[in-house]
Amino acid sequence: MNIETRINSSLSVRDEFPAIANWHYLDSAATAQKPQPVIDAIANAYARDYATVHRGIYKRSSDMTAAYEAARSAAAGLIGGTAAETLFTRGATEAINLVARSLPKDGRDRVLLSALEHHSNIVPWQLAGFEVDVCPLTDAGGIDLDAAERMIDERHRVVAFAHVSNVLGSILDAGHAAEIAHSKGALLLLDGCQAVPRLPVDVKNIGCDFYTFSGHKLYGPTGIGILWGRAELLEAMPPWHGGGAMIENVTFERSTYASPPQRFEAGTPHIVGAIGLHAAIDWVERLSLDAIHAHECALVAECRAALSAIPGVTLYGPDDSAGIVSFNVEGVHAHDVATILDDAGVAVRAGHHCAQPLMELLGVHATARASFAAHSDSSDVEALVGGLHQVKRIFDV
Repeated sequence: MNIETRINSSLSVRDEFPAIANWHYLDSAATAQKPQPVIDAIANAYARDYATVHRGIYKRSSDMTAAYEAARSAAAGLIGGTAAETLFTRGATEAINLVARSLPKDGRDRVLLSALEHHSNIVPWQLAGFEVDVCPLTDAGGIDLDAAERMIDERHRVVAFAHVSNVLGSILDAGHAAEIAHSKGALLLLDGCQAVPRLPVDVKNIGCDFYTFSGHKLYGPTGIGILWGRAELLEAMPPWHGGGAMIENVTFERSTYASPPQRFEAGTPHIVGAIGLHAAIDWVERLSLDAIHAHECALVAECRAALSAIPGVTLYGPDDSAGIVSFNVEGVHAHDVATILDDAGVAVRAGHHCAQPLMELLGVHATARASFAAHSDSSDVEALVGGLHQVKRIFDV
């Protein structure tokens, strides 16, 4: 269905988000606002349905366990995986740390990253003792896969790339990246935080080995995320947290561990987070990711055209970026831009966006970033443009 079409006879997409009434929220790349069905699912899970999972034999516990595992299946289905290959984590950051810490190096101690990676796809590899090689970007702001093909060799255990850049919005040719990684026997991990809320994803068609995303960027709760991994890889990985639920048998002499995914889910999980994530997935699938992507692409084109017409505004990233527009106003720090836009009722992100190496490459300390969502519309672009004219008036630039 078209994103502009009303969900039912009385409710528009924008109206489903109670927290953004009379507010132009353009920071969905940082965290998405929550539609009413997600809020209702979380409230009901705590107020009406709450019980532990995987432990109680009473009916409510059994029902909650079924709901929790249904959320796992929904998350797996969203990206074309299976439930047995899908782990719940606290988010993509934890997921990448898990892989970096648990994946056997098999005599390979290098990881190939790109210049646009989020810190969460840099620091975990460093902490796990990998040597980092950095793939450059194309002039358009995408990951230079020709360069990646020249750089990769048999020392690389993993290629870890963002599927969509959180700063530039550039979209990776993920299937080609998988071919490059596999050509030298390396594995491909994709950071899908910005892709999953905006694009249809099929991990089997891509051919990747690991895929991660965070629930809070997909209109769901914070503190819940997903790591998908190929079954044979997960089976070969030892647990990285120990405790309840991830065990097979425990004695004081030794412990044995459950099969994946439970092996990697120590302790009482974020039960209600999983329920909320399931509601968010249902909500997104009801709209369809194809429709969301088309809607956001149209808004990006409208926004870039409008900002390009303002003297002194510099745009970053490709024209066809996925839902994200980063920019600067000449002579004004991005933080000042964001402060004045806030006074105008427009919320944007300002700073290095947890991508300091990319900022250095761009030759700036920070950018302002407008990021769109399913609820965004032309009024948000108009408010952004009006706020930027106010920035220029205040700073006389």
